[in-house]
Amino acid sequence: MKRALEWAGYVGLAVLAAAALLPFVGRPEWVGVRWWLVIAGVLLVLASLMTHGDELRRFFGHRTARYGVNTGIMVLLLIGVIGLVEAVSYRHNSRLDLTENKRHSLAPQTIQLLGSLKTDVNAVAFFRSDQPGKRVAEDLFKQFVRFANGKFTWRVVDPDREPGLARRYGIENYGTIVLETKQKSEKVTDADEEKLTNGLVKVTREGKRVVYVVQGHGEHDLANTERSGFSEAKGAMERANYEVKPLVLAREGTVPADAAIVLVAGPRTDLFTPELDALDAFMAKGGKVFVMVNPFQSDGMKKYLVKWGVELGDNLVIEPNPIGQLFGIGPEVPIVQQYEGHAITRDLGGVSTLFPLTRTVTPAKAPPAGVTVQALAKTSAQSWGETNREALQRGTANPDAQDAKGPLPVAAVITKDKARLVVYGTSSLASNQFLNVQGNKDFFLNTVSWLAEEEDLISIRPKDTKQTPVFLTSRQAQAAFLLPVVILPGLVILGGIVTVIRRRALK
Repeated sequence: MKRALEWAGYVGLAVLAAAALLPFVGRPEWVGVRWWLVIAGVLLVLASLMTHGDELRRFFGHRTARYGVNTGIMVLLLIGVIGLVEAVSYRHNSRLDLTENKRHSLAPQTIQLLGSLKTDVNAVAFFRSDQPGKRVAEDLFKQFVRFANGKFTWRVVDPDREPGLARRYGIENYGTIVLETKQKSEKVTDADEEKLTNGLVKVTREGKRVVYVVQGHGEHDLANTERSGFSEAKGAMERANYEVKPLVLAREGTVPADAAIVLVAGPRTDLFTPELDALDAFMAKGGKVFVMVNPFQSDGMKKYLVKWGVELGDNLVIEPNPIGQLFGIGPEVPIVQQYEGHAITRDLGGVSTLFPLTRTVTPAKAPPAGVTVQALAKTSAQSWGETNREALQRGTANPDAQDAKGPLPVAAVITKDKARLVVYGTSSLASNQFLNVQGNKDFFLNTVSWLAEEEDLISIRPKDTKQTPVFLTSRQAQAAFLLPVVILPGLVILGGIVTVIRRRALK
C-alpha cells in the first residue's frame, strides 16, 4: 500500500503536467476535463506526501526550511494581490492611446455607429490559432462590445477544427470575418476597423442609397485611377453602402426615380438648359444635389446657383503656406480649419481640410424667399481671392483692391423645404490626389451622408495605420548605441570591481 501511494505522487505530477498542456494540444471541448485533471493530480500528490509525514516534519524543523516556507508564503501573497488587481482591472479598465493618430482607439464614427445599433449583430471570425491577425481582431471586438450596449457579440473559430461551421458560412480564406443579423450577413476579409465599420453599416441598413454622378461636360471620371480621377471617391461611397452610377442627364432628360443624390463633379462646360430644368424638378420634389464648381469654369452653373442664394466668385483662392509645396502646386491649396456649425462639420473641430484650386462660395446677403444659405468652411485671414488670371499664369499674384480678403467661404449648404443642396468651390478636394489627405474624405463623405439624410453616419472615420519613423542625426545615433551597449554595462562592471576591491581591503 505504501509503495502504491509513493507511486501516486509521480502519477499525480504526470496528471498535472497533462492538465497544463491540454489547452495547447487538445480540442476546445476538452477544456472542462482540464480542471478534473488538476483536482485528481493534486489529490494524488497529497496522498503521496502523507506517507512521508515524519520526513516532512524533520525537514520543516530546520531553519533553512522555515525561511523557505516564509518565502513561499510571501510569493503566494504577492500572486494573490496580483490576481486581485487583475480581477478588478478586468471589470473596471480604461485605455490610454498615446499614438499620434490614435491607431489603437476606435474612430468616432465607429463609436457612434455602435452606440446607435438597433438590432443585435454577431461577429464570427475564422482564424487559425497561430494566425497573427487573430489578436488584432479580438482587440477590436472587445472595444466594439464596450460601446455597443449589449448589441454586439463575437467569437473566434479555427476553421481547421470546425470545418462544418466554415462550410456553413462559405469561408474560403483564413482571416474572414462574418457580421450577421437576423436579416442579412456581410463578409469582411480583414481585421481592419474601417472595413468592419463599413460592414456594420451594410448589415444594419435596409437597401442602398443611389448616388448619380452627372457625366458629359468634362466632369471627373469615376473609373479613372489617375491623380485627377474620381475612382477613390467612388470606392469610398460604395464602402459606405452607397451605390454610385453615372448619369448622362442630357440623354435621360430627367433624374431617375431611385436617385438619393445627384452629384455634379467639376463640369468644365455648361450644363444644357434642359439638364438644369431636370435638377430643378428633382429638387422641387425634395431632391438632394451636390455641386462642385472649379474656378473660372462653368459660367452657366454660376448663374444657375444665384437663384439658390449662392454667389460663385470669379477668383482663385490663394493662401501662402508650405503645404502646397508637398503637392507641387504652390499656394493654391488653402488649409481650412474654420468651420461653421452644421451637422456636416460638427466633428471636424481641430481637423484640417485642404481645398485645392478653389473659388469662393459666398452666401447671398438677401437669398430668395424660402431659401436658407449657410457657409460651411472658411479659409484663413491670410488668404485672398485672386481675380487676375494673367498674374496667376505668370506666378506673380498679389492681393490688390479688387480681391476679396480672407477669411473666405469655400463651401456652402442650402435648404428649401425638403430640398438640400451643397456647393463646393472645387472638385479637386475629392479627386484621387487629395481625397485621402487630412480630413478631406471625412468632409466629402459627411456631405454625402447629410444629403442622403443619414446623419447618424456623419463623423470622423477610421484612419489607416500611420508609420512614424524616428530620424536620428549621426551624433544621436552614436549616443543611442553607446548608452545601452557601452556606458551602462561599463558602470555595472566598474561597480562590481570596486565592490570586490573594498571587500578584499576589509579582510
